Amino acid sequence: MSTFHETAVAAAIAGRMPFAFPVIPAPSTDPGAVGDAVAVTFTGTPGARIAIQVADPTQLEDGSATAPLADRLHPVFEAAVVVLGAGSLGDGELVPAASVFTDAGTQVFDLIDADGAVVARAAVRIDGAQSAGPAGPQRLSRIAGVEMELVVEIGRTRMPVRDVLSLEPGRVVELDRAAGSPADIKLNGRLIGHGTVVVAEGDFAIRVERILDGAEVV
Repeated sequence: MSTFHETAVAAAIAGRMPFAFPVIPAPSTDPGAVGDAVAVTFTGTPGARIAIQVADPTQLEDGSATAPLADRLHPVFEAAVVVLGAGSLGDGELVPAASVFTDAGTQVFDLIDADGAVVARAAVRIDGAQSAGPAGPQRLSRIAGVEMELVVEIGRTRMPVRDVLSLEPGRVVELDRAAGSPADIKLNGRLIGHGTVVVAEGDFAIRVERILDGAEVV
């Protein structure tokens, strides 16, 4: 199944987490987990198993510091399953994080603050064979304001540490891409298309030339 639903659920979670600062979801490179997480089951078409682990619950600003974490995160889960359509959301339960974060078919997202710190993690497993398709405007409106990181990459290279340490102003570093080649457009770390770097009103911009078929993004 496409990761459309998983990414949409993660974006909804990021937009609803009761932190005093914004966070963005990014696919995790470390699917492992220690400690506990709050997990819920959503029964619908598709269904889902969703879990959230908060690094420091004292950072949650929901006015319910003494309430169980499962109750404090329930509104987050409610917002997350809106993108899946009609169904029934079960109660949250505290479970070992490893039991849900490493479960087969689960996609793990890091929720990252402006400093790049992982303040929470979300695990999303979509159940059912419904094909991914455009979500209705009513459902997407719940996550329409969530910001996602769009990066334009013109090339990259690998260098030994000694060469990195010898970098100085004026040094030219060759990239693995020929001049005039299209730049990569990435959304939350995923390649979604290619474009040409242009200048618009004095700032660099990207003219989208191609969106990849089957790009796994919201």
